[in-house]
Amino acid sequence: MVLVSNSSHQNKEIHIRRRISEIYNKREEDFPSLKDYNDYLEEVECMVFDLVDGINVEAIEEKIKKYSQENAEQIMINRARKAEDLTAALAACKAQQPQTDADTSTKNGTTSGTAYSQAPRPTGMGPQPVPIGGGGADHQRYSMEDEAMMRLKAERATRAGGFSLEISKKRALEEAFASIWV
Repeated sequence: MVLVSNSSHQNKEIHIRRRISEIYNKREEDFPSLKDYNDYLEEVECMVFDLVDGINVEAIEEKIKKYSQENAEQIMINRARKAEDLTAALAACKAQQPQTDADTSTKNGTTSGTAYSQAPRPTGMGPQPVPIGGGGADHQRYSMEDEAMMRLKAERATRAGGFSLEISKKRALEEAFASIWV
């Protein structure tokens, strides 16, 4: 029995997934129903797992070859559509590049990009969440109802966890008396 290291097993699976995803590249829009799409995804996953584990490799490779020959045009269309989507996403990303003072320098009123033409990384603290229920002096004043409600909530919380004040007192007394006779 030959033991395969975990990283080589992962590398093998990544390689197989990439190869299969280049051929089996249909999207949900290509199917009449969600069930058909899920069946397609399940079939692809089964093939990937079988190839990674070395089960029925010849039959699966033959099935992949047959599928790629029968659906060559659709595969090329889907690859082109994926390339268009990636190009559009890249253009949108470049159009929305946030700039910070640390990433840009100003010379004669013009702003230059970062040194490696990469999107700048955000620095500093982002906006902080606002507490629910407002704030200020009104929030700090408690009425008797608020204190009673807080005690009630604390009591209910301990009971919800399966604990009670009596159990805590009993255990403390037992431990105290147990240490006397040691």
